[in-house]
Amino acid sequence: MSERWKYQIKTGGLWGVFMVVFMTLFEISEKPLAQQLHSGEFYFRAIVYIILGIFILGYFNWKAKIKRENGQ
Repeated sequence: MSERWKYQIKTGGLWGVFMVVFMTLFEISEKPLAQQLHSGEFYFRAIVYIILGIFILGYFNWKAKIKRENGQ
């Protein structure tokens, strides 16, 4: 696996997991945790956040990292 993909999965994946946890805790006053975990919406949202994090946020972070390294 290339260094780029490792970096994108690490940064974007962490962001995606953080967003899933944050949104779950944010909605805990409306729906209990067990009800959220049993809904298909929770898993769909988790997959979307993680994929967006890896492919979009991870890509832009990788480009910024390369730019920083080349600028030094």
